[in-house]
Amino acid sequence: MTVAKRDTYTPETLLDVAVRVFNERGYDGTSMEHLSQAAGISKSSIYHHVSGKEELLRRAVSRALDALFAILEEPGASRGRAIERVEYVTRRTVEVLMAEVSHVTLLLRVRGNTKTERWAMERRREFDQRVADLLKAAAADGDLRADVDIRLATRLLFGMVNSLVEWYRPHPGGGHEGDQLAETVVRLAFDGLRTGPGGSPEAPTEAPPEVPEVPEG
Repeated sequence: MTVAKRDTYTPETLLDVAVRVFNERGYDGTSMEHLSQAAGISKSSIYHHVSGKEELLRRAVSRALDALFAILEEPGASRGRAIERVEYVTRRTVEVLMAEVSHVTLLLRVRGNTKTERWAMERRREFDQRVADLLKAAAADGDLRADVDIRLATRLLFGMVNSLVEWYRPHPGGGHEGDQLAETVVRLAFDGLRTGPGGSPEAPTEAPPEVPEVPEG
């Protein structure tokens, strides 16, 4: 019989264990027994800190969402032309993703099977819409190419940023790694979208083709 370790966990360190297990097994596939084994403490000790695994999920995705929404309150996201603001938000989103990669990964994988998951998905859509609105404003200002469908550009931008969770792993002593990656994402995305050299400031002779709606993931 395995004897559980004495509970030396704090709510924060227990959350780190839960996020790791949720990402490995999936939230639906994780039981309190799995969390107990991973933490090396009894289930009763976990209940001393939280009411259950859904509270751990809410704390985890709240951490990611709070960090993302905080970007929108920063001066760089609220001042200047829309194109400058959306580039700033994109850069900072990558930086937040890198700093909170486990929590953001969990946020992107929720499927709406519980009240907390549905709340997280709604908040995530709200953030995405705020970024999409900035892209639309930049297009209206004439700072984005007229021959690129803004809906397609929005989905491609989100797809590129969100895909980082599938391969990015932080390196100890990475130095300026985060700055370099964030800047690379911004340049890859917006050097092709901005009007000016390499872009197309003139409207196309034909309207761009309609882009089919993509179901929410």
